[in-house]
Amino acid sequence: MKGKIVFITGASSGIGEGCARKFASQGSDLILNARNVAKLEELKVELEAKYGVRICLLPFDVRDRNAATMALASLPEEWKRIDVLVNNAGLVIGVDKEFEGNLDEWDIVIDTNIKALLAMTRIVVPGMVERGHGHIINIGSIAGDAAYPGGSVYCATKAAVKALSDGLRIDLVDTPLRVTNIKPGMVETNFTVVRYRGDKDAADAFYKGIRPLTGDDIAETVYYAASAPEHIQIAEVLVMPTYQATGTISYKKKDC
Repeated sequence: MKGKIVFITGASSGIGEGCARKFASQGSDLILNARNVAKLEELKVELEAKYGVRICLLPFDVRDRNAATMALASLPEEWKRIDVLVNNAGLVIGVDKEFEGNLDEWDIVIDTNIKALLAMTRIVVPGMVERGHGHIINIGSIAGDAAYPGGSVYCATKAAVKALSDGLRIDLVDTPLRVTNIKPGMVETNFTVVRYRGDKDAADAFYKGIRPLTGDDIAETVYYAASAPEHIQIAEVLVMPTYQATGTISYKKKDC
């Protein structure tokens, strides 16, 4: 992966930040996207100094299709040859029942998790097809396998990620491009704080009694898929912490 160009959305924290660190440590050049400009700039300085890689920042909201199109078009020619697209940006807001949720919040979740992923794919993948080289890695979720209480809309978006990943793989079957859907289980990041609308205590309680995965753990899986020999396509990976069996079944020690 040394010298490859990797474009990561939602790179300022969590899984996206973990992916940035992992790919940089292996010599990849990075295009990093997020809304938090300060965190992106801090990460850029750190990774360039530590690993000697090149990093280009593209701060925009992935829900803004025009901003995304203009940002990608503004890249210097040498940066447009993206080798790996990591569609990581995603979120969930609230744990409301489907008949009690906030429609505006659901718009944000659907626009980020589905429509933004489609936009990034539509903008980046044609260039990969033209060059005959590329890998699209979508960050899905175990939530896409089955709905659970208080999460039906989020589960639906991640089921869509699976369908879109499978559909893209079918559409690209006559090309050398690869498509991977990474489906994490319980991962402790700021993602859960957003789910609980900023209630850090509630987010911490969700993981009490079990050792969850981290953003760095998922980054290892993403890198594993990206660095596999080019004749190997790792289509889908479901990765969970030990003591988690499904999206709704896990064992938590009471004394932890």
